Amino acid sequence: MTKSARTKITLILLAAALTATSALAQTSAQKAFATIKSMPGSWEGKTPDGHALEVTFKVVSGGSAVMSEIMGHGPEDMVSLFNMDGADSLLMTHYCGAGNQPRMQAGVSGDGKTITFNFVDATNLASPDAGHMQRMVLTLLDDNHHTEEWTFVDHGKELKELFDLRRKM
Repeated sequence: MTKSARTKITLILLAAALTATSALAQTSAQKAFATIKSMPGSWEGKTPDGHALEVTFKVVSGGSAVMSEIMGHGPEDMVSLFNMDGADSLLMTHYCGAGNQPRMQAGVSGDGKTITFNFVDATNLASPDAGHMQRMVLTLLDDNHHTEEWTFVDHGKELKELFDLRRKM
């Protein structure tokens, strides 16, 4: 084999290796979504005022979304859907008991254990000051324990609730 042929083969193999490596690399949003996809099942805890709370996670729509349902927190159950928008953006749409549907985009901590969803826009929001969920911080403590800190904003006033949830065995 000539030196030119060996060089071409080496370049082809190097290009193939680089392509395979970049195909395997995930964005922080993709890693966070994969983490959320690993949470299916029932989680239980208490509201800040001591009432029982159950949250269920379910992978839906052929794996393209994860549904979370909050039950036992007031008269209405609330549903949130998590999904990727391209490779770099993890979104959450929260179907709120307030009757609106805020969309939030995720930011991920360096260690991947804290996913902060911040308000982008909403449907059925009467005015920008009307009450709506502004933020949700999901902190993964281990495979069977996480917290959700929800921030509701109404005419500039913030109300935060922290849910400390453990996987139901």
